[in-house]
Amino acid sequence: MKKRTKYILKRMLKLFFVISISIFIYQFYISLQTQVSEADMSLENSYEDMNKNSITDILENNFNCVVGISKLKNNGSSVFLMNASEDLGLGTGIIISKRGYILTNEHVSGEESCYVTLPNGRISKAKVIWSDTQTDLAIIKVNETFDYCADIGNSADIRIGEEVYAIGNPIGYEFQRTVTGGIISALNRTIKLQENDDYVYMSNLIQTDATINPGNSGGPLVNSEGKVIGINSVKITSADGIGFAIPINIIKPIIYKLENTGSFKEAYLGIFAYDASVIPYIDSNTKLKSGIYVESIYDDGPAYGTELKVGDIITKIDNVNISKMSDLQEYLYMKNPKDVIDITVNRKGKEKVINIELQQK
Repeated sequence: MKKRTKYILKRMLKLFFVISISIFIYQFYISLQTQVSEADMSLENSYEDMNKNSITDILENNFNCVVGISKLKNNGSSVFLMNASEDLGLGTGIIISKRGYILTNEHVSGEESCYVTLPNGRISKAKVIWSDTQTDLAIIKVNETFDYCADIGNSADIRIGEEVYAIGNPIGYEFQRTVTGGIISALNRTIKLQENDDYVYMSNLIQTDATINPGNSGGPLVNSEGKVIGINSVKITSADGIGFAIPINIIKPIIYKLENTGSFKEAYLGIFAYDASVIPYIDSNTKLKSGIYVESIYDDGPAYGTELKVGDIITKIDNVNISKMSDLQEYLYMKNPKDVIDITVNRKGKEKVINIELQQK
């Protein structure tokens, strides 16, 4: 009997020990899971806060670089602002150099001079240093020095779906530095616009669903790192959520020369060419997979009278592949007047190299 009692007690102690250990392990597991969950939540919240603060800081830094631009001097009237027509060129600009250079659209600044409303509210007259109707870009200069300038990015690296932010003056200065957000909807878009009873094409555009209104023209399209990757230019008014920006890379050679030399002398070839994507609008019989199609040769340019002909397909310049008109423009902006370039063309299936000396525009 005593032996049996001892045996039962021994078994009960073992069972109690096992249960106690099991309860301890279970409680430890629950505690550990709770700590892990709380840690994950804390990390997630920290990440969200960090990301939120980062975007906020990024946008605030860009606010200081955004200015208002008009062809006529702003008299401070709300009526003037709200009823301003496109002829006034009311729009936006972005400070690209501490030396007073500002980037905007050509249709905003005009070709000679304009007025700039600085971040501190002061109005300064600006001189147009350079402008180009085809790209709808212009660089103007004010007699000011700035403590800050925009951080220029690389538009060649952007991808569809990337988050972007458009900053500008959508209606007038009463709504200055309005921010809208969205994504990169598409790349290398071509649009057809009517100007003065004629049609023009803008190619290699960035398409975004960030809201862009007429007053946003000339303002920056900024990525999530705070870098300017494009300049807002046009909007299809018949469709919602479709806006366009000009890739920043095309203008970078000019910015570099102005910043480092204080001047820019544009090298001129004297041709107009279409991207492959535009050709179906012009000539349905021409099939072009790469290169650019020479549509016209200006009689005042260096290409006139050379072996280059209308209908030639330019594939390379100095052995650099040319697939878009913007590639040609960007490359020429890096050259200087009197430089000689080698143009490789495809003419009816045969390749030909033509040497042309560039002139100053």
